[in-house]
Amino acid sequence: MKRYGLIGHPLKHSLSRHYFNEKFEYEGLDCLYQHFDLKSLVELQEVRDKYPDLCGFNVTIPYKEAIIPLLDDIDPVAKAVGAVNVVKITDGKLKGYNTDVYGFEQLLDRAINGKTIGHALILGTGGASKAVQYVLHQKGIAYALVSRDAAKGDYTYDTLTDDILNQNHLIINTTPLGMFPQTDEFPDLHYQGLNKKHVLIDLIYNPKMTAFMELGRTWGAKVYGGMQMFEEQAKKTWELFCDHDQ
Repeated sequence: MKRYGLIGHPLKHSLSRHYFNEKFEYEGLDCLYQHFDLKSLVELQEVRDKYPDLCGFNVTIPYKEAIIPLLDDIDPVAKAVGAVNVVKITDGKLKGYNTDVYGFEQLLDRAINGKTIGHALILGTGGASKAVQYVLHQKGIAYALVSRDAAKGDYTYDTLTDDILNQNHLIINTTPLGMFPQTDEFPDLHYQGLNKKHVLIDLIYNPKMTAFMELGRTWGAKVYGGMQMFEEQAKKTWELFCDHDQ
C-alpha cells in the first residue's frame, strides 16, 4: 500500500482526506490518504519513521514556507514562489512543488473573466499569499499587501481608506479568517466602501460562503470562494503523486 497525507495545524477545515481517498477507491488503487496534525515540523520525522510507506503529502497552514529547508529538491515554480504545498517522496528524498499556483490561476481567470484589472489588494502574507503574488505578477496585475503587521505589508487594515478600496477592484483573502470552525471571523475591511465594480476572492473553501464573501456581496461586490482552487490544485497534486518520473 502507498500512503499519502496532509501536514499542517489545525486541519479540521480540510477536505483533502475525503477527496483523495474517494479518488483512490474510484481508481481501484491500494492507497490511503490521512491527516497529520503537527504542532511542529519537528514531528514530521516521527511521521516518516512511523509510516515508511509514506510516498508524499500536501502542506497547509502554517508550514508552506517552513517546509522548504527540509527538502532535498524543489521544483522551479515552487522555488520562485517561495512556498510549497506538495511534497513527493522518492527513494527517501523529498521534493517540493506548488500546485496552488495552478489552482489560483484557474480561479482568477473565472473571477475576472477577461476584465482588465489595474490593481489588487492581497490580504495576508503567508504561503498562500505568495502563490497569489506569483500569479498576479505573471499576469501583469499590480498588487499591494495588507497585513496586521506593518513590517510585512504595504498597508495595515486600519490604514485602508475608501479611496484605496476604490483603486483596487480585486481583493483576495489569503488569510485563514473565516475558515471552519471559526466561520464568524472575517478580515477587518470597511466593507461599506465596496461596490459592484469590486471582485472579492476568498481562498477558503470551507465554508463555501465565508463571512468575507457575504459582506462583500451585501455591498454589491462579486464574490468567489476557494472550492475551485482546491479542486484544481488537488488534480495537479494527484498527477504528481501518480507520475513516477517527477
